[in-house]
Amino acid sequence: MIPIEHTDPVNTKILSVSEDKITGFVREPFREIANRCDLPLDTVLERIRTMLAAGTIRRVRQTLLATNLAEGALIAWRVPEDKLDAAFEDMFQSDPYTGHVVVRSTEANIPGKAFKLWTTLKVPAGYSLDAHCEILMRRTGADAYRLMPAKGIFALGVGHVRRSKIQPGDRCEGPAKMLKVETIKLTDHEWRILTALKREFAPDEIREPAWDSRAAEAGVSLEEFFAVAESLAARKLVGRFSTFLEHVKPNQTGARVTRFNALFHWAVPPGREIEAGSEVGRHEVLTHCYWRDGGPEFNNVNIMAVAHGTDRERVLEHKAAIDRHLEEAGIPVTYTNVFWGGRSEIKPSEISPIAYEEWLRKNSAASLTNA
Repeated sequence: MIPIEHTDPVNTKILSVSEDKITGFVREPFREIANRCDLPLDTVLERIRTMLAAGTIRRVRQTLLATNLAEGALIAWRVPEDKLDAAFEDMFQSDPYTGHVVVRSTEANIPGKAFKLWTTLKVPAGYSLDAHCEILMRRTGADAYRLMPAKGIFALGVGHVRRSKIQPGDRCEGPAKMLKVETIKLTDHEWRILTALKREFAPDEIREPAWDSRAAEAGVSLEEFFAVAESLAARKLVGRFSTFLEHVKPNQTGARVTRFNALFHWAVPPGREIEAGSEVGRHEVLTHCYWRDGGPEFNNVNIMAVAHGTDRERVLEHKAAIDRHLEEAGIPVTYTNVFWGGRSEIKPSEISPIAYEEWLRKNSAASLTNA
């Protein structure tokens, strides 16, 4: 039998590369993974297919830097306790523009403690995040929300297998560079190719050549597909080619990649967000690090980061190391906190404007009927 556990030595070798090391657009992504792992291509294809079919890998896809393709935000929702589960299911199952859906809790006695449902949301450029949230409020019974768009990105990657070996305080040599969030418009031709590019790979699509069928799906030649994909990458619209692990739910053997998901909050003086984010974002344990404004509900936090781990105390050790580093760097922190993730579901957000008008039309009418 082919091993499906992420801890199998060959699988670990593959996943340490395939989770977050294939950046940009690559014409032969699976061959690139094989070359970096120094493994035969057939072995890499077989292992990724098997892990995907078994649920160890939850999806394989070309990621996008969607913050530059759509209006996006992290949202904290205040939902009555008796409606929380239904709101979670609605946003996960019925809203293609909502991505991450997580129930979070904190021990801190702040107004934000009542905001237990956290989601990410993206709507095509030119549309309103607030209008979308108003529809979801009426549909789910939420009574308040806090919209927190990203103003800058300092870290964005997954790499749970690789990060499991990182020690508290491990960080890159220099400050993390901030990726500025700015929306870029695409032509209909580019959207058609991008839609085919970003679709998840089914197990029988794990092969080389990887993109022939996607070019046919978009109705263009392979060379045209490559040209547009590489143009999108040059414009910083393409993220990485990635195998995403099912990091919360157990696989078929009961193994989990992580158990704890922590959202770290820091409030630093206004004007020092870029400096602080650049220092926090250096820490290699972090899968995400953003400049977002949390507002008064969250004691005006402006730097947020996410870390995962199998041991709660170990995650807190990573947080303590970041706190010490900020102090050593001379960056004052007026408030800090941890929101722990509980139930969670993750799916890619739809960002194409082609389908959004129809969704908006249907859901605006339905929400008004149900109001």
